[in-house]
Amino acid sequence: MGDLIRIHRVRAGLTQRDASEKLLVSESLMGAYERAERIPTMDFLRDADQAFDARGALKACVELMDEEKYPPKYVDWVRLQRLARVISAYETMLIPGLLQTKAYAHALYVSRVPAYTEEEIARHVEARLERQAVLTRMPPPRVGFVVEESVLERTTGGAEVLKEQLRHLLECMRTMNHLTLQVMPTRRHTHAGLMGPMQLMGTAEGRNLVYEEGQGGDRLISKPEQATDLFDLFGTLRAQALTPWESAELIERKAAQL
Repeated sequence: MGDLIRIHRVRAGLTQRDASEKLLVSESLMGAYERAERIPTMDFLRDADQAFDARGALKACVELMDEEKYPPKYVDWVRLQRLARVISAYETMLIPGLLQTKAYAHALYVSRVPAYTEEEIARHVEARLERQAVLTRMPPPRVGFVVEESVLERTTGGAEVLKEQLRHLLECMRTMNHLTLQVMPTRRHTHAGLMGPMQLMGTAEGRNLVYEEGQGGDRLISKPEQATDLFDLFGTLRAQALTPWESAELIERKAAQL
């Protein structure tokens, strides 16, 4: 990929400095892409394709780069999510990835066991933030999250990182009419989600899919009857959780306490 970027840049008659200024990236990052030290983002490849008049050669590599950024079992999920009609998740330990701030995501990867290198951390954070573009695409998907109350109290990265993260959640809830976030109170005595977290998706073709992550491995559930049962379970979770308005008030209180 690095060689391909360099070839098209040179063919366009641009130096690395010229190209970096044209593409609004640093010259050092431009060099890192060409030396294959960093994985190019989707936006960079699309912009470079146009700037270098590559006629689709660089843009066609977007899916190839997905395989470098995400675990093998997760690649297809990421690709489908970009066009999904419905995106939902129930989270027991973390803020949903699509709503994470850069500092929060970085703190998560820093605390990972076994540890990542700094380069791996930077690569994973960049890939996670890149996925968030799905929230602002047009037309937007319908997005719904249920998050355990304890997630709002876990000071991942420290109190300031968590406070910034909670403020970001409130801003997303305020500005994104297609997004719903609900909190499951710790003291709720009836709870449909005791089997653990899950991610759900309704595809553009009308299929329901579920992705589950666990210590023993991940699995994609595509059988219609199983996926439908889990979508029904998620509906029960939403009914048991606080309303979006009650959830916003709780998040506001948690942020004020930090």
